[in-house]
Amino acid sequence: MTRRMRLSDAGILHFRPGGKEYTVWDTVAPGLGVRVRPAGSRAYVVLLRGPGPSKRVFLGSALLKSVREARRECLLIQLEGGAAGAGAGPPPGVPAPLFRDFVADPWMAVRRGNWKPSTLRGVESLLRSQLLPAFGDLPLDRIARADVDAWFERASARSPGNANKALALLRQVMNHAVDDGHVDRNPARLTRSNPRPRLTRFLSAEEIVRLHEALDACVAERPDREMQAEILRLLLYTGCRKSEIKDLRWSEVCGDTLRLADAKTGPRTVFLSADARAVIERQRRAREGTFVFPSPVVPGKPLGNELSLWHRVRERAGLADVRLHDLRHTYASQAVMSGVPLPVVARLLGHSEPRMTMRYAHVGDREIVEAAERIGQAITRVLDGPG
Repeated sequence: MTRRMRLSDAGILHFRPGGKEYTVWDTVAPGLGVRVRPAGSRAYVVLLRGPGPSKRVFLGSALLKSVREARRECLLIQLEGGAAGAGAGPPPGVPAPLFRDFVADPWMAVRRGNWKPSTLRGVESLLRSQLLPAFGDLPLDRIARADVDAWFERASARSPGNANKALALLRQVMNHAVDDGHVDRNPARLTRSNPRPRLTRFLSAEEIVRLHEALDACVAERPDREMQAEILRLLLYTGCRKSEIKDLRWSEVCGDTLRLADAKTGPRTVFLSADARAVIERQRRAREGTFVFPSPVVPGKPLGNELSLWHRVRERAGLADVRLHDLRHTYASQAVMSGVPLPVVARLLGHSEPRMTMRYAHVGDREIVEAAERIGQAITRVLDGPG
């Protein structure tokens, strides 16, 4: 059903995004509407009708100009017979906003409420350290692919992984700029991300033993390493992400489970093995407070990102190529090799998408081959009969 109303600046702010895009048409200026996208962006659009197919001209974000200004631009376009052309963005004479202004509003304005605090901190960090220094002072329509490629090459020389994250963020911003009619195409769309190594490193049974021996030896040398060692053990016993254990609160410990309130994919339940429960109980006996692993330096705060013990333990155990996140992969691989179905593994890991768990599907191939061999031998014995 067509939506029509007298558009107002206050009314536009109350438009709610739905499951699909919709447009609210103005009853004062025929042909003027506000398009609302599922992501939350709101853009003025002018519908031009003529002898051929109807055309739409985007006037930019509805958060950056008033309804009165949009009505005036709509009338100018209609008087000019749609000379600006469909999809040409704002009419001539309306400059594109600077990258930094566009990021501040509307882009951040419509997305901020959809992010978790940790995600918002990551976005703000990438903007502050990468994108704003490179593109902040440029109008959106002056950012060319050559600019993007040059920046990405410099950023990749420092940190390929971080450059990939910043590039993905830049693409999101510029896609929004395309949707709002400020640019014709995304200048970052053809820049190729840095290749990522295949994340298939799992610890073998023998390596797991070496890891625990190295942990015990490091703590024996310096007892003040005990808290970091316990975090590392719990990461292996639960398959949790580092932040989920590092920031763990006592209020999230519920008997045989952890009820995480702010996991990466939202609240989730982690089921504890006997070894994991033992680690938790040792912390309960050792200290009190809000956090299971509190900072020894800042009262009332978690331990923080400091896990320097991992590098020492890794070297001591002869596991120089193993990353901290590989403990999570190891937990998953042990589950698969123990016959745990992939849907159950997905629940254990808190995966939101099945494809994330499917990377472990091949881990049990050796056991499957061995089982097939045993079945084949049994059938052969039946066929051969008593002899």
